Amino acid sequence: MLGAEWTQLQNGAEIRGVASDGIIGEKVNLTSEKVSALGKGFVRWLWELRGKHPLRIAVGMDCRLTGPKFMEDLEQSITEMGCDVMNCDLTSTPSLQMITKPSLETLEKWPDLQADGAIMITATGTHLSFNVNGLKFFTGGRDIVQEDLVQIMEFAAEGYSGKETPGTVHITNLPAIYSAELRKIVYEALPCQDGHKPLEGLKIIVDAGNGSGTFFVYRVLRHLGADVSDSQFLNPDGRFPNHVSSPDDYEAMRSLSSAVTSKKADLGIMFDSDVDRVGIVDSDGRCITRNELVAMATAMVLEEHPGTTIVTDSITSTGLGIFITEVMGGKHHRYQRGYRNVIAEAKRLNASGEPCWLAIETSGHAAFKENSFSDDGAYFATKIVIKLAQLKQQNKSISTLIEKLPLPQESIEYRLDIMDSDFSRVANETIVALRQFVLQIPGWEEETRNYEGLRIRCTNEYEKGWFHIRQSLHDPVMPLNIESDIAGGTESIVKKLKLFFRNIRNVDSTQLYNN
Repeated sequence: MLGAEWTQLQNGAEIRGVASDGIIGEKVNLTSEKVSALGKGFVRWLWELRGKHPLRIAVGMDCRLTGPKFMEDLEQSITEMGCDVMNCDLTSTPSLQMITKPSLETLEKWPDLQADGAIMITATGTHLSFNVNGLKFFTGGRDIVQEDLVQIMEFAAEGYSGKETPGTVHITNLPAIYSAELRKIVYEALPCQDGHKPLEGLKIIVDAGNGSGTFFVYRVLRHLGADVSDSQFLNPDGRFPNHVSSPDDYEAMRSLSSAVTSKKADLGIMFDSDVDRVGIVDSDGRCITRNELVAMATAMVLEEHPGTTIVTDSITSTGLGIFITEVMGGKHHRYQRGYRNVIAEAKRLNASGEPCWLAIETSGHAAFKENSFSDDGAYFATKIVIKLAQLKQQNKSISTLIEKLPLPQESIEYRLDIMDSDFSRVANETIVALRQFVLQIPGWEEETRNYEGLRIRCTNEYEKGWFHIRQSLHDPVMPLNIESDIAGGTESIVKKLKLFFRNIRNVDSTQLYNN
């Protein structure tokens, strides 16, 4: 059995922990020793999986402050195991994932690119402070799930004392290689003649949030002719001095919106720190995130693959379902929260014979089938830029794609803290009790096709909405999402929910009373 010093680092199928001092009350638990041991544990896990020895392991990092030290730790521990290391330095998570399963065309150009496995030094979560870091593990041909991570940690805890001929470290300019692949996609979609470039005449502002997305500005957009001169926060800085590095953050997107409108840009693009998520601002300064971003991806995919299934997470709106099925003629499969969950479900549907070309979460994770279901913010942004160029030739904006999306009149999210160490038990008991409470409320009906938490349709004329409650994937919190198609509808729904929560002791519902 793993001890608490290891289990506390597990965050789903990833490692996450406090990596440095700096915040009172937060004790460092992701140390250099732990990182080194995890590197060796990953190698041992790959040996058992592949039956191959030695191996080549790619290692990359985002801009978090402890990244360079952890890179050194992994280089040393992996080469001690007799394996070679591809040092990809500052790069994006999706680009690192790509080199564990590169296309034949990519390998023909860069024959030494393929790796047996990869470790990305990055911390997931928009709310995480500068002192947190983590590890993501990849290998070609399969996804690494929670059970795999437990095995990796067990190997790490055991240690390894075998003697191997040391491996070597190779420096790999992965952003340059990956950018060339993205440029190729644009050239194929927007062929040019007479020396012109496909993005000439477009003004695009990228906000990299002081993360790893700067390569997209210079190696992709500017190279293709776009004016990127007003892009902002391009200097990688793990302190994130300007705003939270997340397209799901209101203040961050508002900053980008202001830049787009003041500079009269055609498009704004926001990346998170490791470039696996994206948010968009149109030429009018409209922030396109969450349900609108899902709708935009859906519109592009259903143009290319009519009738295909779109997998979304559990909190997507009723209007989005109408847009996917009735407006765009696709199939909507609302599944669970969590980008790994929607991607796994999309793969399952394809394996069962149901075509599915998109898995997308409202946080900005979007995974396209033609891109091996990698949740790749730069790839998604590339598709949007191509569509923008095509629409501009017709004097249309990118928002044309979602002009028929039904939007709710009101929308609100609460995050209710669980006041007990047994988070899952409290969440489950709360949902069971709420289900019984709903039976007593006229006009409230449980959504039967629901894969996570509890989703309730509120059909009364003065509500015309829905709410969904679940346990957070990573935190001791129960997110509560409420939408209504009429003014005052959410207030009516909340009023009834207050009656329920006043009898629930282990969930802090004060937010319901403060808003």
